[in-house]
Amino acid sequence: MIRRLFTGNKSELIPQTRMSGPMPWVIAIMVAMTAIALAAGLALGNAISAARAEIEGGVTIQILEPRADVREAEARRAVRAIKVMPDVAGLRLVPQAELDALIEPWLGTGIGTATGSAIPVPALIDVRLKSPATPKQLAAIEQTLKPVAPSARVDAQSNWLKPVFDAMVSLQVLSIALVVLLALALTAAVLLAARTALGTNRDTIEIVHLLGGTDAQVARVFQRSIGYDAAGGGTVGLALALAVILVLARRFAGLGAGLVDNGALIWSDWLLLALVPILATLLAMVTARLTVLHALRKML
Repeated sequence: MIRRLFTGNKSELIPQTRMSGPMPWVIAIMVAMTAIALAAGLALGNAISAARAEIEGGVTIQILEPRADVREAEARRAVRAIKVMPDVAGLRLVPQAELDALIEPWLGTGIGTATGSAIPVPALIDVRLKSPATPKQLAAIEQTLKPVAPSARVDAQSNWLKPVFDAMVSLQVLSIALVVLLALALTAAVLLAARTALGTNRDTIEIVHLLGGTDAQVARVFQRSIGYDAAGGGTVGLALALAVILVLARRFAGLGAGLVDNGALIWSDWLLLALVPILATLLAMVTARLTVLHALRKML
């Protein structure tokens, strides 16, 4: 009899609405924001990992000699000297045309090739080491270059990109913190909704208790109702989040920047995003059940 009081369509004592009221839409908004924040954190993590793997063994050599003919001679001698070092996996003397293309947006055309230019452009040598660059290896390269290229300056690529990586890690931590805060907000919203529903149906619940109904049976009713709302709202929220993520991905892909390209989501990232509404539904159901059971113990 008690089971029929909770599950019978015509004799249901505690009304169980489906996808009505503000709760499903609150959950949809929470899930959408959580998925977007999670996608941002995952994309930043992918970009950081790919960039670090690409540049951890990279060394840049700048030939700072202002006279073009001397600069070119030093660059050629530097290439020959570095090429025979045991820790070097490869190197490339960056062509002048490529350097001109890099500085053209800021300094205009013809800066690097103009005769008597007031802004001499250093020659660049991109060196790849067999292992991550260490201070000892950088010192060895500097000693090798000193006799053949006195104006050479040696920098590890990871050093001058460290501030960029630190900023990206900070943004990643911020996105993780936002996911946690949204989970807490979802928990608080479900808690308030469950307490409100309990207050509305307090008299009915007391009658159910008099008829022999248990706290677990009452809690199951509210848990199932919140679960339907969370599942529906989570599905809508995930759909909205995916639309936003795909639009932003197309916008960023048009930039053609290396770090942006490395931040593309992989299949495991999409799987984590798909789990967001499922985890949100489970969190809502557990929160509703614990809230109802705790309130019922105080009620009796």
